[in-house]
Amino acid sequence: MESLETLKNFFTPAPSGAGLFLSFEGIEGSGKSTQIELLKSWLLQEGHQVSSFREPGGTAFGEKLREAMLGATGNVDQLAQAYLFASSRAQLLSENVLPRIKDKKQVVILDRYFDSTIAYQGIAFGLGVDKVLKIHQFPPLNITPHISFYLRIDLETSMERQEKRGNDKDFFESQKADFYQKLIEGYDLAAKLFPERISIIDGAQSVERIQEEIRNKIQQRGGI
Repeated sequence: MESLETLKNFFTPAPSGAGLFLSFEGIEGSGKSTQIELLKSWLLQEGHQVSSFREPGGTAFGEKLREAMLGATGNVDQLAQAYLFASSRAQLLSENVLPRIKDKKQVVILDRYFDSTIAYQGIAFGLGVDKVLKIHQFPPLNITPHISFYLRIDLETSMERQEKRGNDKDFFESQKADFYQKLIEGYDLAAKLFPERISIIDGAQSVERIQEEIRNKIQQRGGI
């Protein structure tokens, strides 16, 4: 079996000198949605054109797949899950992400990307990270964001925040506590595999402090 270090060589960063491609990762309750909205507002004020998309989804095709996956009530095979997300992701990249970032003024933000597939299907559902990486070895799935922000929180914080929200839970949100602990392990592994891309941010900090760190990281990269 090929090592993970070998398999990660399939991946290539989005082109530099063009628009900015960002993704946000984290378990439920990590604050991704809040931070994405704050970042969009700031980038628009700075004169950029900003588009944000969710995964799975972001296209008519992807939204149909999202509905099928999140609305599932029985067991869904982990390989089927991984290919479903990859299908939605390939369409999103081809239709909405890659055409936009050809323009230097464009910023594309994704709420989840393939690091979530590493965490959810690769680790938490037990498919194996090697299989996830192999599924993503061909273009456009092998293109990575310029920066991925991993908002890291612990299990207790996630459970508390989900309880406060009180929303109906989908297929993934309805999983048990041990599943969420495996998710954390999966995201931590993704961060170790791609340290040059993934920026780990303490999601237990204040909303303002997290947003400050995100903006600083983007500005350090340049081009904004």
